Amino acid sequence: MSTDKNRAAAAAILPLVGGPDNIDSIAHCMTRLRITLHDRSLVDDEALKALPAVLGVVEDDTYQIVLGPGAVARITPEFEALVAEGRSPTPQAGAGVTAEELAARGAALKEARKAKNATPFKLFLRRIANVFVPLIPALIGCGIIAGLGGLLTNLGWLPGVVPALAAIASGFMSLIAVFVGFNTAKEFGGTPVLGGAVAAVIVFPGVAKIDVFGQHLSPGQGGVLGALAAALLAVQVEKACRRVVPETVDVLVTPTVTVLVTGLVTLFGLMYVAGEVSTAIGAFATWLLASGGAFAGLVLGGLFLPLVMLGLHQALIPLHTTLIEQSGYTVLLPILAMAGAGQVGAAVAVYYRLPHNRSLRTTIRSALPAGFLGVGEPLIYGVSLPLGRPFVTACVGGAAGGAFVGLFNQLGYAFGSTAIGPSGWALFPLLDGRSGMGTTIAIYAGGLTVGYLVGFVATYFFGFTRRMLAELNAEPGSIPATNPPSHAPAMA
Repeated sequence: MSTDKNRAAAAAILPLVGGPDNIDSIAHCMTRLRITLHDRSLVDDEALKALPAVLGVVEDDTYQIVLGPGAVARITPEFEALVAEGRSPTPQAGAGVTAEELAARGAALKEARKAKNATPFKLFLRRIANVFVPLIPALIGCGIIAGLGGLLTNLGWLPGVVPALAAIASGFMSLIAVFVGFNTAKEFGGTPVLGGAVAAVIVFPGVAKIDVFGQHLSPGQGGVLGALAAALLAVQVEKACRRVVPETVDVLVTPTVTVLVTGLVTLFGLMYVAGEVSTAIGAFATWLLASGGAFAGLVLGGLFLPLVMLGLHQALIPLHTTLIEQSGYTVLLPILAMAGAGQVGAAVAVYYRLPHNRSLRTTIRSALPAGFLGVGEPLIYGVSLPLGRPFVTACVGGAAGGAFVGLFNQLGYAFGSTAIGPSGWALFPLLDGRSGMGTTIAIYAGGLTVGYLVGFVATYFFGFTRRMLAELNAEPGSIPATNPPSHAPAMA
């Protein structure tokens, strides 16, 4: 997409979310433009969903516009520039703004910021996810480079280039703890560089000279979990120092105390504990798929869509990263990706079961390409979840695909993804395993195929009641594609 098209897309979105003055903050993740609104009522959801660049919308702690991977990183800067250019001057006191207007504006802002499911646990998971999401582009890039290096090694091509590729792919992973520490401190209100400093202790080679509980520490022991814990502790120590240290010596005392106290606790406690937890996670994942692979895959693949809907999937991000640190790939992600395959199969079945509902079929046609590439939000929130039963049958397809991949893990064909983020067909370049690339690709492709087929069959035969078919399979315009029927559960 060219710069002009990116700006045009941003310009089309802006008035539909209430204009520049209705935007409080802007951010983006891998697929979504996330904005905080002053007045939610100014948003035109239906017009927004109809834009070619928009794959769907999701309302959570922020208003999220699904643009897809790649596109969101290009459109967001243009959107930010348009908002900055179009904002009205800040009103001065007494310049015609009444107390009632200010109160109403404040109430709207408070309501816009209020998360629908803002339980402390879910909010904490979102903040943990915010630590790792900025790292995903580097994980993807380094993962693909590592896969390319492995392919060249197997083919015996360009032996002089392979070590360079290995260095490029491994450099980021060797220091990922530092990035996690930096982002953790930033997310939880501390000084980012102090979070990075205490996390750097974990990867420093000199820790091998330190004995803890009768054992030498290993550089990197505890990994991202240790870095996360160290940075969280550093934030608390820093905040405590800020409360008691006089301002005149704060710049000297606070950083010193923060790094010293947290560094000692990290060396003589957190690294050991986090290392044991990380080892246990890796051992449990290996045991789970080796001993109960088919059943474990069925449960994981079947429950992932509900976890996404509830926001609980964010708890898996540190686990994926830990597994990648330990073995070079996460065995969980290919299984969880089967949930997207079940979703695609279910959407295709909806398409064929409702031949007269042109608006819904148009939504499916526009969302399917993204679905095949692992971007499932448009299909979840635009098709299956509003309809109710097709969401359940999509989960059945995901369970079947997960069971297929899990079974091969149980038979000894273990493999995983060298990075987190992509899913569906986009995961192929990131696959790695012990049985060779050809076998690994064949198993993953087989799992996707099973997910597609079972999701389709389950939805086609069990995804609709007679009443649903009568109401939904109507002439064009009689049933809105994005609104749930009266008997269906409301969108989460």
